[in-house]
Amino acid sequence: MSRWVIDSDHSIAAFSIKYLMLANIRGIMSGMTGAISFDPADPGGLSVQAEIDVSTVQTGVKKRDEHLLAPDFLDAARHPKIVFKSTKAEPLGGNRIRVTGELTLHGVTRPVTVWSEYSGPVKLPESIGGETSLGFTGAAVINREDFGMTWGNLPVNGGLMAAKEVSITLDIETDMES
Repeated sequence: MSRWVIDSDHSIAAFSIKYLMLANIRGIMSGMTGAISFDPADPGGLSVQAEIDVSTVQTGVKKRDEHLLAPDFLDAARHPKIVFKSTKAEPLGGNRIRVTGELTLHGVTRPVTVWSEYSGPVKLPESIGGETSLGFTGAAVINREDFGMTWGNLPVNGGLMAAKEVSITLDIETDMES
């Protein structure tokens, strides 16, 4: 089993939530660190521990970003990191894996399933570092209320001001630890 270190410069967590029952608000967080233990010959042995620095949240609107960092949502002053630790990996055939784990967000820990795919490994040319790298993509849907975030639960347009479901997409590049 090889240990793969998350390359923060080439990894991102994105999210999307329906606002006013009209349009999706999208954002990203780029401050991801951690490691993945993985062998493509044994995908069921995958193990993940990752953190995201919530202060890196960006939606393209400064006022909204500031609100997301406030206690109504991420409460960055009290909970500066989002943490994911896998508990189980189930190969689904090909390069697909269902990863179950514990997500800690806003000071609350809940089980989450991430539907994942991996690419590689690939030996990069010396001109761009020469590392052996492996890529992972993942998708999950969480209920923000499960993590204590209830702001925006006012009725609007037959739904809520801010939807309960948040879609998360992960794009992760890792480098083999030497």
